[in-house]
Amino acid sequence: MHENLQKLANAVGIATQFCDAGLNRREYDICDNTIRFFAEKLGFKAGSDAEIEKSLQDLAKRRWQQALENIYVVEQPDKAIDLVVPENEADQAVGIKLKNQFYKGEFDVNVEVSDSGETFKIGKTLYKKLVIKIVSDVDVGYYDLTLTQGKKSYKATLAVAPLRCYSNPSLDTEKLWGFTVQLYSVRSLHNWGIGDFSDLCRLVEISARNGADIIGLNPLSVLVHQYPENASPYASVSRLFLNPIYIDVEAVPEFVPEDKEAIAAELDEVKNSELINYTKVYNLKIKMLERLYQRFLKNKDKLRTAAYAAFCKEQGDDLEKLAAFTVLYDDYCTHCWTSWKKWNKEFQNPNSQAVKKFVEAHEDRIGFFKYLQFEADRQFNQAQQLVEKLGLKVGFYRDLPVSVSQDSAEVWGNQNLFIKDAGVGAPPDAFFPQGQAWGLGAFNPFALKASGYEAFIKILRANMHNAGALRIDHVMSLLRLYVIPENGLPGTYIMYNFHDMLNLVAIESWLNRCVIVGESIGNVPYGFLDALARKNINSLSVLWAERWDVGRGDFKPPYDYPQTAFTSVGTHDMAPLRMWWFGYDIEVTRSLGIIPDDESKTAAYKQRELDRWKLLFALDSNGVWPEDNPRKGDYLYGEGYPEGIEEAVHRYIARSCCKAFLAQPEDILHVEKMQNLPGTDKEQHPNWRRKLPVPLERLENDIAFIRNIAAIRKERN
Repeated sequence: MHENLQKLANAVGIATQFCDAGLNRREYDICDNTIRFFAEKLGFKAGSDAEIEKSLQDLAKRRWQQALENIYVVEQPDKAIDLVVPENEADQAVGIKLKNQFYKGEFDVNVEVSDSGETFKIGKTLYKKLVIKIVSDVDVGYYDLTLTQGKKSYKATLAVAPLRCYSNPSLDTEKLWGFTVQLYSVRSLHNWGIGDFSDLCRLVEISARNGADIIGLNPLSVLVHQYPENASPYASVSRLFLNPIYIDVEAVPEFVPEDKEAIAAELDEVKNSELINYTKVYNLKIKMLERLYQRFLKNKDKLRTAAYAAFCKEQGDDLEKLAAFTVLYDDYCTHCWTSWKKWNKEFQNPNSQAVKKFVEAHEDRIGFFKYLQFEADRQFNQAQQLVEKLGLKVGFYRDLPVSVSQDSAEVWGNQNLFIKDAGVGAPPDAFFPQGQAWGLGAFNPFALKASGYEAFIKILRANMHNAGALRIDHVMSLLRLYVIPENGLPGTYIMYNFHDMLNLVAIESWLNRCVIVGESIGNVPYGFLDALARKNINSLSVLWAERWDVGRGDFKPPYDYPQTAFTSVGTHDMAPLRMWWFGYDIEVTRSLGIIPDDESKTAAYKQRELDRWKLLFALDSNGVWPEDNPRKGDYLYGEGYPEGIEEAVHRYIARSCCKAFLAQPEDILHVEKMQNLPGTDKEQHPNWRRKLPVPLERLENDIAFIRNIAAIRKERN
């Protein structure tokens, strides 16, 4: 690699080498063409030696071309910014005023000015960089900063972060527990074939009655309206808004019981189906909600109309863009399926006159999609009010996806913020030798900072809404993302401003009183987890990973689990306990070719047999089998499934010193099938479509539920 190309890659944060996360870790050298591709997409020409040299020169003087940066993200004890001024003005007095962006109070702060020792010459002018330290106390939050020096005045945003993310006192002093639930999978006698916000309220009541303080949820983000079968909650069209499929239609104020008489047969079909039929469920709900929206317009209830108007005003341009995107997509889908990138040019720009005229011409339809968000937000807020009323100590533990679909309102509405012609994925590993392409957008780190991180802050804030805790999926994205060009070139890691991203998470955590949990399964850089721990970002821990010898040895005893973790048996991407015991997941992955041959399948079964022995030994050693149902055998070679093993496993993990234990209904209720099988689509495996076997109304009378909750409470309460 040419020396200057290496320098450019280092300067703009493009990895030229990386190591994968496979069992036999491999090093990868990134080709020049990939580096040139990403340099161009980040805004730095690299097609020739001359262009590379020019880009390096531009980078060198970039900071020296403006007095202040657009935004400074600082920590409370060390609130320092830098100021670039001509050398002959460096001795002039400096003053700073701050105005809180939420409360609008303006005040002066005391500063100390020092010389950084750095200078740079542009043309005939020599510039000097000063360090301005704010020595006054400043609360956590966002401020409009005005700096005056002599007769000149400069403006920037100051984001002041706490040293650590918010800490819930109950998590620090008590052994809390709860459930982690895929809301769509919840079965009830009331819902329309998919879990909804009223079911969520029932889950809150069940939790409160049984001593649980946390309800973990799958991402609730809005998905593509036109294709309900694209059901992955991790590939939304906007992380700012809710999926209207979770609206309980019968709880909408405009609904009357007679409305569902004509669809009774269709409702019975979707309610009784084994798997979620997203197309039928969604279309049934949307058709009914369209009727209710027209009734809403006709009724003109003053309080409800005012609430709707206030919601639309508060959500502003982001809601307008989501609604416009959805209606435009609908319009194009009447002719053919196509990404927004294939729309007519005038509609590819969300701020064009053509889009503005389209919105005006489709005002009623635009209003309907705003109404969906208004009602979804109202019902979700009711669930949160119930959390507060019943006193759950954490409440909802929400899930923030690593990114958003490239074919989404979020990317369409903020195109300059995303790396063009490339998408997020994962590098090669033991399970996916070719790597994975997830079809998600990746923020351009330079454009993101230039915008003051506004989009990132909004996403954090939206997903901390009604949340006592937030799981950040693939938390390594605060530092780096593996991004793959769409032109067939190999991918590499793009680096982000970790200091700023981490501290913005801390600010929003503090302001929203929301605990942060980082999902860090995958290729984790050395020292990264230590940095998260210093910032009070909790880890995730699962039974299958808490083993010695890099996850291949004996199961760790409960007292060796990480204290600052949210722990569970597994995740939605892992086999439930009963499925794992019998090895059904091995059979499924072999049938799909993920396990390549019968020899590998046999080896997997032999390893599973050894792992079952190790699990039995761990449960025996810790004395967690039910007193009235002790282990009766080794349960090998056809002896069946160990009665009481779920109770024993739940006691085993619940006994740990982890901050929170989260039980999965799939483990409690003996489910034998996976909710999601990574690397497959709905044609291969019914991902995101499995319903729980027991309806909510009968859950607390189910003997498996009763016994497992008793086992958990024995260790946690």
